[in-house]
Amino acid sequence: MKQSSFLQILLSFVLLTFLGACGGQQTSEKAQNNQNTNISKLNWSQIEAKAKGQTVNLMMWMGDPFINAYIKKIVQPQLKEKYNINLNVINGQGKEIVSALMAELEAGKTNSEIDMMWMNGETFFQLKQIKALYGPFTNQLPNAKYIDFDNQFINTDFQQPIEGMECPWGNVQLALIYNSEKVKSPPMTLEDLEQFVKANPGKFTLGTEFTGITLLKSFLIALADKPEDLYGKFDQAKYDKYSKKLWEYLNRIKPYFWKEGKTFPSTLAAMHQMFANGELYFTMSNNDCEVDNKIAQGTFPGWARAYVLKSGTIQNSHYLSITKNSPHKAAAMQVINFMISPEAQYEKFKPEVWGDGTILAIGKLPKEWQDKFNNVPSRKYAPKRADIQQYALMELAPEYMIRLYEDFRKEVIR
Repeated sequence: MKQSSFLQILLSFVLLTFLGACGGQQTSEKAQNNQNTNISKLNWSQIEAKAKGQTVNLMMWMGDPFINAYIKKIVQPQLKEKYNINLNVINGQGKEIVSALMAELEAGKTNSEIDMMWMNGETFFQLKQIKALYGPFTNQLPNAKYIDFDNQFINTDFQQPIEGMECPWGNVQLALIYNSEKVKSPPMTLEDLEQFVKANPGKFTLGTEFTGITLLKSFLIALADKPEDLYGKFDQAKYDKYSKKLWEYLNRIKPYFWKEGKTFPSTLAAMHQMFANGELYFTMSNNDCEVDNKIAQGTFPGWARAYVLKSGTIQNSHYLSITKNSPHKAAAMQVINFMISPEAQYEKFKPEVWGDGTILAIGKLPKEWQDKFNNVPSRKYAPKRADIQQYALMELAPEYMIRLYEDFRKEVIR
């Protein structure tokens, strides 16, 4: 397999850090392993007692005001009131998380400044390579009994079994968001999209960030002979075969993109703004319900609507994990247990709060919570989850995303 530049750097780091470790570092690692073992043997009452009065540092993306408000107005106050835990939120995602933890490990720090992270499969893959994660731990969480672990979109992260090292927090599906005043019949397939883009030059584009690359993965799967061809471990031959089709497709329609495809938005916020002011007819979101709260917060006009391509879009879950060197593992576990509780999941499930899909199996909940979830006010502008489930595609192995990030720039942006 051709290695990405990131993986080459990662491999070099692993060799330098772990093969060159001195005896003192090995002793520290042994002590850390003993600490981990002690936590894993505690019952929940002991974990709760150990967690009281602690401060937990959570690193997470803070780019959405509704998500930030959910953490600030619901999660932080409840943790303080119920468990006397202070949750301190640090802005950072993906590469920032990996870089921070790599730097700590390289410096030999045994007490991380990051206790837990909000992340997805690409970051999960990278952190496993440098052994920066604590676990398994989800089997100790009382509320984990309600999680829908039988669901392949929840128990598997980028084709990787989570194995108790990540705790599911939410589940979403990529959706396109369009201007319903300008687009009466949104394109439903890649062929339809090509025709639309050519007939409406300058009104469509995609970003170079996570959401844009996730859309590219959806396209890649749609161009495969069948979706299952790309599931499982990374396959270089299959990537070469189908990515060639992808680059041909994109380069064919690129001249009709926004700015004639000579430049691409680097952030989703920029795309949202261009969509809201009418410069673009389309934007997108990894959260199939985001259009509702974007209209509610005034970011999108009332004509915004969301839908899913019939050729399929990626559905995935996002997760919470604990760092191996966290000095507050018990408190981090208490935080996560609250964040997957029926109470916390119900609040963020509401479209007007966040609209994030729950990872709980509703049928496993007590009757009162089943009734609450089943009676949440319906989405107004987003498709119903039941209507788009048939078009859900599995996430691919992390190497596909790493390669798409790099090759999109080389093959299309140039």
